[in-house]
Amino acid sequence: MSLRMLFALAALCLGGALHGADNTPLPGDSLYHLDVTLTDQDGRDFPLASLRGKPVLVAMFYTSCRYICPLIIDSARGVEHALDASERDGLRIVLVSIDPDRDDVAALKRISDRRRLDTGRWSLVRTDAASVRRLAAALGVRYRALADGEFNHTSELVLLDADGRRRASSEASGPVPVESFLQATRALLNASRNDPPGD
Repeated sequence: MSLRMLFALAALCLGGALHGADNTPLPGDSLYHLDVTLTDQDGRDFPLASLRGKPVLVAMFYTSCRYICPLIIDSARGVEHALDASERDGLRIVLVSIDPDRDDVAALKRISDRRRLDTGRWSLVRTDAASVRRLAAALGVRYRALADGEFNHTSELVLLDADGRRRASSEASGPVPVESFLQATRALLNASRNDPPGD
C-alpha cells in the first residue's frame, strides 16, 4: 500500500472518530437538528450535533451569576457524584452560557478551574445570541436580561439521550439530586450501553 493511500485511510478513520461513527438519520425530536456551533472553556469549537453518541446532561447558566447558577453546577455535580464510575464515564455534562456578550472563553475557563470540573466530562460553552435563544426554546429554558446586566432564568437540568432527545428534566436542587431524575439518568445510561444511537 502506498504512503498516500495510508495517509488517506488514516484521515478517513480520524474523520469518522471526530464526527461519530453513527450516520443514521436523527430522530425528528432531536435537539441536534439545530445548526449551532459551541465554543468550550478551552477555546475549542464544535457543532452541537457532535455531542451525539452518549447521554448528555445540559443546562443553561452564566458565569457572573451569584445565586442560581452555582446551584445549577452543584446539582449537576450531585448527579455526577451519585453515579458509579462506569455510569459517570457514560455521561457528558454541558453548561451553555446565556450571556455571550460577557462569557468569553476566559470567563468559562475561570469557572471551570474554580469549581475543579473534570473537563473530560464537563464542557462550559458559549455561542452567539441567536443560537442561545434557539437552544433555550428547544430546552424549555426561560431567561430575560435585566437592566443591571443580570438575568432572570429558570434552573432546569435536561437529560438528553444519545440521539439528543429529551428524556427527563429537573429543577436545580443542590448537591443531593432529585431521586426520580437520578433514576432516569441511571436507566438511560444503562440502556445506552446496549443500544446504539438511532435505535
